[in-house]
Amino acid sequence: MTTRFEVRALCCGLAACAALAGCSSGGSSGATAAGRQGVSGGIPAGPAVGSPGSKASGASQEVADPKEADSFPAPASTRHAAAASPVKAGEAIVAAGAPSDAEVKAELQQMAAVERSAKQASHAKLKPVPGGMSIGGNGTLPIPADVPEVIQKVVAGANEIADFPYVFGGGHASFIDNAYDCSGSVSYALAAGGLLSQPETSGELESWGVPGPGKYITVYANAGHTYMYVDGILYDTAGRSGVYASRWLVGGTDNSGYVVRHYPGL
Repeated sequence: MTTRFEVRALCCGLAACAALAGCSSGGSSGATAAGRQGVSGGIPAGPAVGSPGSKASGASQEVADPKEADSFPAPASTRHAAAASPVKAGEAIVAAGAPSDAEVKAELQQMAAVERSAKQASHAKLKPVPGGMSIGGNGTLPIPADVPEVIQKVVAGANEIADFPYVFGGGHASFIDNAYDCSGSVSYALAAGGLLSQPETSGELESWGVPGPGKYITVYANAGHTYMYVDGILYDTAGRSGVYASRWLVGGTDNSGYVVRHYPGL
């Protein structure tokens, strides 16, 4: 026969089990919700910001280019054939028999003074097209033979789109486009040399490579505009002489207000 005390103890035990079950369920649900919130609201793992060729997390939106008006934006009626892929452009025009990096380093150690003199003479021959600072001729640079092959490929890539029209956002959905803005142009040339795997905005290029100027290539970038010097020659959309004028420009520009970056070893 069950006594009232036994019934009361049994009821209390059942209530305690139910309470414990409720806490366990509530705790598990809460932990799951918190975990889900952590997954959706957290920062996904990715390449370290600042590593060569990395893409800065959450910075894919390019802001308005303050120098767009100086880049001769193409009118809506402008039609230009699409560019080749950066890799194809870089490999198609590289000078035959390019020396290895070790050979170049040894030669440069012996001929630094001669190289500087020859480069200054070569740059002095560049003449701007009237109306701006674009170089004349066909708008491309000869592929230098006394630089590492990767720099030859960057020059080749830059040549490929040197006379393409400027359109804000051009070259960002894909490397293969028929018009390029400032960062699209720099991205394309860097990709031709294997120094970038996908187009980056000017803001993202602030974290490309490593800080400071390079020996062969230096990128200048801020939130709205970017350009670079390759083997001492300015490659910039701003300052061109016309819609189809070259991005290779004679002389230099004001570098204040820009982050300075280069690829390690270059």
